[in-house]
Amino acid sequence: MLKILGLGPGSLDYISYKAISELKSANENKIKIYLRTIKHPIVSDINNMGINYDGLDYFYEQEDNFNDVYENIANYIIQESKKEDIIYVVPGHPMVAEKSVELIIDKANYNNIDYEIIESMSFVDAMYRLSDFDPVNGFTLVDALSIEQSNIDIYNHYIITQVYDRFIASNLKIFLMEYYKDDKNIKIVKNAGIKDMEKVIDVKLYELDRVDEFDHLTSIYIEAQAEKTYESINDFIDVMKRLRGKDGCPWDQKQTHQSLKTHLLEEAYELYDAIEKEDIDEMIEELGDLLLHVVFHGLIASEDGYFNIKDIVKSISQKLIRRHPHVFLDEKFNEEEYDKRWEEIKRKEKKEETITEGIRRIPNAFPGLMKARKIQEKAKIVGFDWADIEDVYKKVEEEYKEVVDAHAKGDIQYIEEEVGDLLFAVVNLSRFLKVDPEEAINKTSKKFIDRFEYVEKQALKSNRQLNDCTLKEMDEFWEEAKKEEKTKKN
Repeated sequence: MLKILGLGPGSLDYISYKAISELKSANENKIKIYLRTIKHPIVSDINNMGINYDGLDYFYEQEDNFNDVYENIANYIIQESKKEDIIYVVPGHPMVAEKSVELIIDKANYNNIDYEIIESMSFVDAMYRLSDFDPVNGFTLVDALSIEQSNIDIYNHYIITQVYDRFIASNLKIFLMEYYKDDKNIKIVKNAGIKDMEKVIDVKLYELDRVDEFDHLTSIYIEAQAEKTYESINDFIDVMKRLRGKDGCPWDQKQTHQSLKTHLLEEAYELYDAIEKEDIDEMIEELGDLLLHVVFHGLIASEDGYFNIKDIVKSISQKLIRRHPHVFLDEKFNEEEYDKRWEEIKRKEKKEETITEGIRRIPNAFPGLMKARKIQEKAKIVGFDWADIEDVYKKVEEEYKEVVDAHAKGDIQYIEEEVGDLLFAVVNLSRFLKVDPEEAINKTSKKFIDRFEYVEKQALKSNRQLNDCTLKEMDEFWEEAKKEEKTKKN
């Protein structure tokens, strides 16, 4: 039998009677007692009782990080418990903020080892008193060494344990500043539950690592944010629910998936434009507008009983994991094979048996140049592509001549077809030259507008409208605009 026993936070007043009885009984019956650490105030009381034990502090000297220390301690305790009955002793309550106990229980279950938990008061119980909060309102207990893996909810109370030194406090401060204001009031609590040694220090968040009060019995308390800051996704969902609710906005209330789809495209293009301009403030605004549509569609579907926002998040998370086996499953393939593997996974997801099915899946709503490039890229994955760029040049020339011939014949429908072929060939060329055709045409369009603006300004300087100028005059202004561009570039 493996017994896992808690010593309480550090005072005889808070260790359970059962825990003391078990220690005394084990000592009398020569059952081995192992203390995770002897750096605990109550150890002196154990010594006075004449209880024998082995300290495991030497494990801390063998590894560079605590995770490895706890793993090694857990392995050691499991091996010893296979040989005979033992007691493993930890500070506080065995089931509260005790990583080594968590590991030991997992390993004990795996090895079919019976264990018993012997509770004492946790330091968390003392934190309630020292920080003046009622746990019934909710709180989160988190380890400072693993907090970066947590999703911080600022509307919840937090107790952060194992703030061993100023280095950990500094990293903690930087992380928390992503969620809280720099001047957020927090409490540093030392020796919680240790009689006559408890200490509470009130500081601002930005001052956290300026205090030299950290050791293995130091924790942080952060009070829940009382007022809404509208910085979390849940805040935003609440706003949207209010707009869609009984006393909400008439426009928002009547929207459907169909009515919103055009607006969604508009917002995507506006974000594209903000990125092109490298306008950070506008990017924030337009990304918000896109997020609005994701939440909007999620709420509409939830009201109709089809799916909800959690389903959306779950779906995209699972898809990313499936499509990145080289990250989540340690599958090995090189960068050249990446696109092919990605398409294979997608075809499996969509239950497609042919490449053509995947090509037909490309949305019709895509801009023409973008769609053409997507089609070509999917064909390329299976080797259906030009072998050399020289062949692509020849194809562009061929399609150009066919446009000329079609024009000479005056067949409007034939001209449209041949112009399409020419554009498709030019997209192929842009792909070989590693140029995005959509980007290229947008830059050319912008360049045209800038030059055209110059031409119009020159006309207005001479008190004329553009339609009062000859084509020759406008061409001269156009050439001036081109020269001015070159001067600016140089």
